[in-house]
Amino acid sequence: MTSATLDLTNGIGILGGTFDPIHLGHTQSAQAVANELGLTKVLLIPAHIPPHKTSATLVPHASAEQRAAMVEIACQSSKLFFCDPRELKRSGHSYTVETLKELKQQYPEQTLYFIIGMDSLMSFTSWHQYQEILTLCHLVVNTRPNYPIEQLNKTTKALLCQHQASDITELSQDKSGRIYFAKACFFDISSTQIRQHLAQKQSGHLQLQPEISEFIHKNKLYR
Repeated sequence: MTSATLDLTNGIGILGGTFDPIHLGHTQSAQAVANELGLTKVLLIPAHIPPHKTSATLVPHASAEQRAAMVEIACQSSKLFFCDPRELKRSGHSYTVETLKELKQQYPEQTLYFIIGMDSLMSFTSWHQYQEILTLCHLVVNTRPNYPIEQLNKTTKALLCQHQASDITELSQDKSGRIYFAKACFFDISSTQIRQHLAQKQSGHLQLQPEISEFIHKNKLYR
């Protein structure tokens, strides 16, 4: 059965992240998920202070305002993406479960599809109130190179046994609680690599939208 006949247009994709900077790996993989599921709206949610990024090397390099501006730029050329700055307006850590609760209140009739990478799935069972997250949305996992499913810990494997959707049609049978692996769509791009290239005066433009490259250059970011 195709996504078109599934009619998941009554759902919203959600992609959170530091977006430091947002790059084509973020947008192209989210676009691929939207195409597969038949979604017409994906919220891009820049994180304020991600709880898992606590060391100095992992704290965002660009300011919250600059990261939000880059996400806004990424949304301008797309009818699919919308910037949702709610986490930047909070003080302290940004917890996914709180964001999903707010979105569920805002869109009570919509099914929420929370898009994460394999790297995030590997640590998902250590997330704040991860069981409650699954009561609010479906998890859609983007597989990534160098993160084979065999490397998942026992707790995560047990979670998959309970929640994994083996077929896309299962996503339309429940409003939440499924973990679905999207079709393999490899974009091996990382914000860390882009920042390193820019710091070394190397071009990162092939991995960034031209308008975002221009914003970075204009604001002297990542130098």
